[in-house]
Amino acid sequence: MTTETKEIAVSTPATTGIALAFITGLTLLFASGYAQATALHDAAHDQRHAMAFPCH
Repeated sequence: MTTETKEIAVSTPATTGIALAFITGLTLLFASGYAQATALHDAAHDQRHAMAFPCH
């Protein structure tokens, strides 16, 4: 009688992507937390116009 063993490979690209998204999110959170209110408003305002969203 023979016994077969199979190994399950761990997908590192998936965990790398999750870690990268987490670090990017933290960076955006801290950058927006330390930015001045007018800088945030201007950035959001320009983004709305870039996406053709009426904001006035």
